[in-house]
Amino acid sequence: MTPAGHRRLILTRHAKSAWDEPATEDHARRLNPRGRRAALELGEWLHSRGYEPDEVLCSSARRTSETWQTLAAAPLEVTPRISYLDALYQASPEVMLKHLTKAAGDCVMMIGHNPGIAELAARLCAKPPVHPSFRRYPTAATLVVDFQIDDWAELRPGTGSTLDFYVPGGKG
Repeated sequence: MTPAGHRRLILTRHAKSAWDEPATEDHARRLNPRGRRAALELGEWLHSRGYEPDEVLCSSARRTSETWQTLAAAPLEVTPRISYLDALYQASPEVMLKHLTKAAGDCVMMIGHNPGIAELAARLCAKPPVHPSFRRYPTAATLVVDFQIDDWAELRPGTGSTLDFYVPGGKG
């Protein structure tokens, strides 16, 4: 639950993708078994802390949609509105921010790709989390950050209050 006058962002990099089929185009790469385990662990972690989105903005790539579908298999209590967006595939931080400012949910999850997701995370936080992996934002890494705004259109870089940063599997 997000307090009144606040918006919460859950910013997630897709889980580990498979590279076992070299002929598969990048957009169509699926998760590998480790990625599926990490996504499920992430869903359980989010649920255990009450970080449940009411809106999901997800890259249209297969690995991002599988990350969402797998983490949502954990017992989430909220059924979010989901948008799969071609524009978020390999998007720059500017493109991600543009789509985020159009969001309607109180708690929005954005699932995307590096390097854009890591750059956006670094730009949004007033004080970045103290975590050895924050700057490189490994697969399935997730930042939870709150903003004291009433509408996503008011979002400005450098204004987010970091609540959590999590990397499934204890990866550092």
